[in-house]
Amino acid sequence: MKILVTGAAGFIGFHLIKALLKQQCFIVGIDNLNPYYDVNLKNDRLKILSEHSTEASFKFIKLDLADRTAMASLFADYGFDIVINLGAQAGVRYSIEKPHEYVDSNLVGFVNILEGCRHAKVKHLVYASSSSVYGMNIKQPFSTKDRVDFPISLYAATKKSNELMAHTYSHLYNIPTTGLRFFTVYGPYGRPDMAYFSFTKKILAGEQIDVYNNGEMQRDFTYIDDIVEGIVRIIDKVPTPQQSAATTATAPYQIYNIGNNQPVTLRRFITAIEDACGKKAKENLLPMQPGDVPATYADIDELTADIDFIPQTSIEDGIAKFVEWYKAYYVEQS
Repeated sequence: MKILVTGAAGFIGFHLIKALLKQQCFIVGIDNLNPYYDVNLKNDRLKILSEHSTEASFKFIKLDLADRTAMASLFADYGFDIVINLGAQAGVRYSIEKPHEYVDSNLVGFVNILEGCRHAKVKHLVYASSSSVYGMNIKQPFSTKDRVDFPISLYAATKKSNELMAHTYSHLYNIPTTGLRFFTVYGPYGRPDMAYFSFTKKILAGEQIDVYNNGEMQRDFTYIDDIVEGIVRIIDKVPTPQQSAATTATAPYQIYNIGNNQPVTLRRFITAIEDACGKKAKENLLPMQPGDVPATYADIDELTADIDFIPQTSIEDGIAKFVEWYKAYYVEQS
């Protein structure tokens, strides 16, 4: 089986490929290695993948999703069976500053993925969506049956657009597609722009951390190993054509929430980091940021029913593992 993983040098892509390398398959990983955050961290992830693989199991190609010609050639050359699209311009707040980068990567790039799947007759496209599509929805927990028509960031709008585009291609070309709405993924080799990363760095250095909304926000923090287990299981859960009560259209299309289903307050989150670091945080209390939401809470009943997805990692255990990695990677090597 030939699998394409986009965003191979990214946080989730790196951990997913490590898991897939234990199976009998050939993986092509692509990434444009953009400088949104430290490229050295991305290269270190790729180095680990190369050390855990052979030429017969993994190949990395530096490639931009928005390059239409190169993407078409990639699909023509390899004839993938499965595509897992994790490559995207990430970050809610960054989308306020650099909107065109989100259009290029998340919209143009995703069309190129869909076109590649169409012409290569891919058996299953699994792609990353986001909990941010729920915007300021009041009802909790967030359900895939809820309306998600009011995004409050361009990043969220691009992810909702991906879901609509995937449905169109599923309906027109019978391409099985599954979108996964990720809920605040964290863990070792994570993204430096995430709060837990910067909190750990500053707490260890004795610096002040910015705590928004007085620490009262809630997040459905989901440990990376649980996320990867869910993705690996969903690969074999290929959707079949189905029709909802709201439309006569049929398509092999599915959307799932993938989260911990146990929202944690920012206050408890900070305490877990303090305990793992062995130091108290110096806090700078601030109001809510533009584009942010007060709570995320995933209804994962459908994913549990379909693939027996049950997250196993508590916030305390997951943060302890992250801080252990952080100290080894940044502190002990300095």
